[in-house]
Amino acid sequence: MRFGAMPLVAILRGQRTEIIAPVVQALTEGGFTALEITMNSPAAIEQIRLASALAKDHLMIGAGTVIKLADLDAAQAAGAGFIVTPAVVPEVISECIRRGLPVFPGAFTPTEILQAHRLGATMVKLFPAHRLGPDYLRDLKAPLPHIHLLATGGITPETLPEYVMAGADGFGIGSPLFEPHRLDAKNWAWLRARARQFCAAWESSINERSRSHLPQPLAT
Repeated sequence: MRFGAMPLVAILRGQRTEIIAPVVQALTEGGFTALEITMNSPAAIEQIRLASALAKDHLMIGAGTVIKLADLDAAQAAGAGFIVTPAVVPEVISECIRRGLPVFPGAFTPTEILQAHRLGATMVKLFPAHRLGPDYLRDLKAPLPHIHLLATGGITPETLPEYVMAGADGFGIGSPLFEPHRLDAKNWAWLRARARQFCAAWESSINERSRSHLPQPLAT
């Protein structure tokens, strides 16, 4: 599974439908394997449908900020192949499991993370990760090493290695990848290069983690 080798989820929120095609192309060429389009974006369903048609097998398209079953139904019908929630929403998580859809619930405390895991989360989205930083993630991993954690919120290519060394199994990346002024300027070359920076940071960090004999990311 390509996501297992490059577990980076690009998070697109509140953008125009006209940029979907160049964004999908730039992310694919930049090495990303997954794109999340949040359900609180204007025309989210249209964007998920378009991105799914364009991405084919090159990029997984998912729906984010899913907080009710109606959103899950609409997103899946539009082609979403995975679901992300901003918090632990048991009915959405359980229904995703029933349907065989990968689900990434948002959680922050040890109690929330364990609850999401027990409900069947594919990975638990640690959000907002940057508030307490990599040391907090390391502290969580000490008693919960078996739980996949997708660090999300404020991660940059420069800070990503610290989270990898702390035990992160993947990342959700929003505004540090999709800088608004770059999108407004239609600077797709910059986006492609930025995606490559994130991918390179992941690969080099994983290699360093291996050399340090630290546990490798959990397979998804």
